[in-house]
Amino acid sequence: MTGHPADTPEQLRYLAFYLPQFHPIPENDAWWGSGFTEWTNVRRGTPLFAGHHQPHLPDPSLGFYDLRDPLTREAQADLALRYGIDGFVYYHYWFGGRRLLERPFDEVLSSGQPAFPFCLCWANENWTRAWDGGAGTTLVAQRYADEDDRAHIRWLSEAFADPRYVRVNGKPLLLIYRSSDLPDVRRTTAIWREEAARLGVGGLYLCRVEAFDGDRGDPTSLGFDAGVEFQPDWSRTGRRLKPGTDDATEPGMQPADDLDCVTLFSYPIAAELAVTHPPVPYKRYRCVMPGWDNTARRGGSGTVFVGSSPERYRRWLASVASSFRPFSPDENLIFINAWNEWGEGAHLEPDTRWGRGYLEGHLLGTGR
Repeated sequence: MTGHPADTPEQLRYLAFYLPQFHPIPENDAWWGSGFTEWTNVRRGTPLFAGHHQPHLPDPSLGFYDLRDPLTREAQADLALRYGIDGFVYYHYWFGGRRLLERPFDEVLSSGQPAFPFCLCWANENWTRAWDGGAGTTLVAQRYADEDDRAHIRWLSEAFADPRYVRVNGKPLLLIYRSSDLPDVRRTTAIWREEAARLGVGGLYLCRVEAFDGDRGDPTSLGFDAGVEFQPDWSRTGRRLKPGTDDATEPGMQPADDLDCVTLFSYPIAAELAVTHPPVPYKRYRCVMPGWDNTARRGGSGTVFVGSSPERYRRWLASVASSFRPFSPDENLIFINAWNEWGEGAHLEPDTRWGRGYLEGHLLGTGR
């Protein structure tokens, strides 16, 4: 589904996923040690093959920030606004009424600052030891129920009421990270819409993220308005590569099926596969990533897309922006993974290798 043509690139809105895991919480202290934050993972990044860039370290403009600091949140919003990001998609962790990593967003909501658009993505997976590769160990489980669905929307309605909240055709935008985990997704979306109407919120604009095979296909039959592509798209990565340098990006490289260490794919090839893939026959918003390298979290069991650079990111983004046709004047979204996924090597925020290169590439890629 291609939608309606946009007259200018400025009509598109670019929303970047935002990770709030950069401040200590009691649960992380108990599970991983006092003072643990995502920076703990980032600092331990180690090169695993020739040409492997690790660790990914923030440059001094933001540094190893603490998201409890309102000045940090202001500085992030100022950078995002200056370089063509139109809003943050905060990951939201809700477990039957229990929330984790909630303080930064709660302070954004209560203070009214920064004056920068936002929406929420419910990261509805179980909380596991996936940070260090132990995904089989569940720390906080999701427990779904009708009454919890109603309670969840009642809480969310407070965020929806904020004038900064991103809306589509007048409706607050809510993303669900893993809809296939819901035991009865049609019932959940129906309850949400019913409860939102009862609360006076009006309609909801619900999107499911297509990060996993079970979350692909036309979402409208499940009560969603649209899908959101997610990058990396593990269904279109290209062939696995052998370790080499960060120039190991040509299609002719031999696959490394026998490799027993870190998994390597080509960033340029993944970008090309994403750009040339035929459009789907339903509403789906596109996504672009500046890079991917989760070895700081996963070590030798991680995955790296080699060959990423600000210029290659710019070209990927520009291609998506030029080909995307909004489904209506307000259904004009492109998603970026991510603003600050430092532990996954997917960040627009400045680092010590490229400085503001990815931000500058983003701005150029938007055509603004």
